[in-house]
Amino acid sequence: MPATMKGPAIFLAQFAGDEAPFNSLPSIARWAAALGYRGIQIPTWDSRLFDLDKAAASKDYCDEVKGVCEEAGVEITELSTHLQGQLVAVHPAYDAQMDGFAPEKVHNNPRARQEWAVDQVVRAAKVSRMMGLDVSVSFTGSLAFPYLYPFPQRPAGLIDEAFTELARRWKPILDAYEDQGVYVGYEIHPAEDVFDGVTFEMFLDALKGHKRCTINYDPSHFLLQQLDYLAFIDIYHERITAFHVKDAEFNPDGRQGVYSGYQGWLQRAGRFRSLGDGQVDFTSIFSKLAQYGYDSWAVLEWECCLKHPEDGAAEGAPFIASHIIRVTEKAFDDFAAGKADRDLLRRMMGID
Repeated sequence: MPATMKGPAIFLAQFAGDEAPFNSLPSIARWAAALGYRGIQIPTWDSRLFDLDKAAASKDYCDEVKGVCEEAGVEITELSTHLQGQLVAVHPAYDAQMDGFAPEKVHNNPRARQEWAVDQVVRAAKVSRMMGLDVSVSFTGSLAFPYLYPFPQRPAGLIDEAFTELARRWKPILDAYEDQGVYVGYEIHPAEDVFDGVTFEMFLDALKGHKRCTINYDPSHFLLQQLDYLAFIDIYHERITAFHVKDAEFNPDGRQGVYSGYQGWLQRAGRFRSLGDGQVDFTSIFSKLAQYGYDSWAVLEWECCLKHPEDGAAEGAPFIASHIIRVTEKAFDDFAAGKADRDLLRRMMGID
């Protein structure tokens, strides 16, 4: 049966703060609803909005959180474990940076940090099910990304070993999601080992095609890599379970290209932008997703390098709403439909 995408929704991670209305779930949910959003994606690491550990131990707390959202006029779309998922696999070069994603008790202790992260992501599976959510979104983490460029020459087997290890770490987590009937939609993203279609296939192959390994589709990261983000939907639509609506622009010149010369966001050739201010062809994306029957949420992720976040949020809801296609239940030539008449068909083709 035809299905229409849900939305608009908004990922709260980039908006949470220490001042009202961004410092508590009830107030930020009301703020989102007032802008026209119907759903919110919740970052599970931000205690100002949500307590994952408490949720895992208390169905009453889960019900309370759902009630707060319903009272505000929004639904929970997915729980995000992007930061915790990132810590499932961390190359030592990133240890100092990644410690900031974890509690102080596991700083300077990569093994303890990883164990904490795995426990967090598994808890999110249980909590998602208690909240009636079928999808959670995350990152894969990275062991191989520092070796992205093929110079200095990579030793034979390095990448295969990295993906074998990545799958070894994620397989029991995905099994826990299977037990709960929840999918993990990985955001395919540079700095993760899974950053494009080929690397997603490598990860999926290493996982032997695990059913719960799916995609959080975000075209902004593909535009900045100059990847065909529409063809990506044609190839991987069966694995797309979540959608970040995020814009970007790529303006190479005679001085910089994809790598952007270590410049800050304002000076880079590739930059994230508010919806409608970049180069992503969202009309075609929403059409492709409708064509393939995507019926989950369209969630704004805002990270514009120029526009104020509150302006980006205010513009995002009507932008998404205007792009969601209410899928038709009829074909234009339904008037010609009818029960097949073999004799008529043969006469039409001049067949005796």
